[in-house]
Amino acid sequence: MSETTPATPLHTSIRSASREVVIGSDLPFCVIGERLNPTGRRIFQEQIKAGDLSAIERDVKAQVLGGADVLDVNMGVPLVDEAELLAKVITMVQGMTDLPICIDSSVVEALEAGLSVYQGRALVNSITAEDERLEQVLPLVKKYDAAVVALPNDVDEIPMEAEKRLELVEKIVRVATQEYGIAIEDIVIDPLAMPIGADQATGISTLATMRGIRETWGMNMTCGASNVSFGMPGRHELNGAWLAMAMTAGLSSAIMDARTPSVVAAVRAADLLLGHDEWGMAWISRHREMQRAAEEAAAQAPAGVS
Repeated sequence: MSETTPATPLHTSIRSASREVVIGSDLPFCVIGERLNPTGRRIFQEQIKAGDLSAIERDVKAQVLGGADVLDVNMGVPLVDEAELLAKVITMVQGMTDLPICIDSSVVEALEAGLSVYQGRALVNSITAEDERLEQVLPLVKKYDAAVVALPNDVDEIPMEAEKRLELVEKIVRVATQEYGIAIEDIVIDPLAMPIGADQATGISTLATMRGIRETWGMNMTCGASNVSFGMPGRHELNGAWLAMAMTAGLSSAIMDARTPSVVAAVRAADLLLGHDEWGMAWISRHREMQRAAEEAAAQAPAGVS
């Protein structure tokens, strides 16, 4: 594996009914908004069980305003028919925004329900290197012409060593491309970003995994950005620093909180510094929009309030 001759970057295309987003390590970073997920949100879960989906509308608007390129939709609520709910919410979200969707579930029936109503070309989240999971999900990916997120762990473990993770990536690529006819550019690898507070070596291992993937295959990568800072103070600062570092190793997207300006700004700044923002036009436009919003907010504030 060469440190100086990375593979040609691959491009992964996903679409809504009217908008295409192309993910690539030589393109602007793809922000996948993570907020449409009930995990760890007790009040949100109770609202959904009561049939109240108003929080979804608020979260969609906030993520679009924050600069999300894609929205991750997960409806894993205990004691709720996940397949029915996921299909309903995907239809609802597609009526609110033209951003493409990442359909996120560990339940195969829910994935198929979501894919069956989705208008466009979805990103499916996710598969692992486990034989059973590959056999269950890859036929759906092929049937619905989707792209898929793949994690290099198997039934035995979540490996800590980059070498083991790369072995599992090789297995995923081989099975997906040779046994199911899925194009390699439609496989997006999650190199397993783990909490830095639990093991300081995990960040180095994940970055080494990213470099190995970039140099061997040129595939796109994503991660759960907030995983890195879990259990630590100053999470926004850690997430922003991690993403900027990971982008230099080939990370091309992340499932992240698009409502957090400092984290989104970190990846947009990295885009500029890595040459993915021609003439800095996106950075300049974003800065002007923020200035304009601040001026409008100040003008609407009551007299004497600053």
